[in-house]
Amino acid sequence: MAGRGRGKPVRRREKKGAPGSGRRKPCQHCRDKVEQVDYKDVAGLRRFVSEKGKIRSRRITGACRRHQVQIAGAVKRARELALLPYVNEGGRDDSPRRERGDRDRER
Repeated sequence: MAGRGRGKPVRRREKKGAPGSGRRKPCQHCRDKVEQVDYKDVAGLRRFVSEKGKIRSRRITGACRRHQVQIAGAVKRARELALLPYVNEGGRDDSPRRERGDRDRER
């Protein structure tokens, strides 16, 4: 039993670019020096919307705070003007949903 857990601490190898490596990649809009995100750029905004129609978070998109706020506003404005859909049209929801009374019927 002697010597167990007393040596150098075992370190896991840190891989560059691995999740949690500490450094985030720069914002795409900051790199391109975009001042204002345009709501009319529907193709560009679709990258920031999920299949279900939700606006993706900063953690996923890699946008800075300033541009993420602008993206959210542009997506909302494009939805109002019917340039972007609010939800995925024709999309099927495969998740089994329960209604309120379903629990009693199972027994």
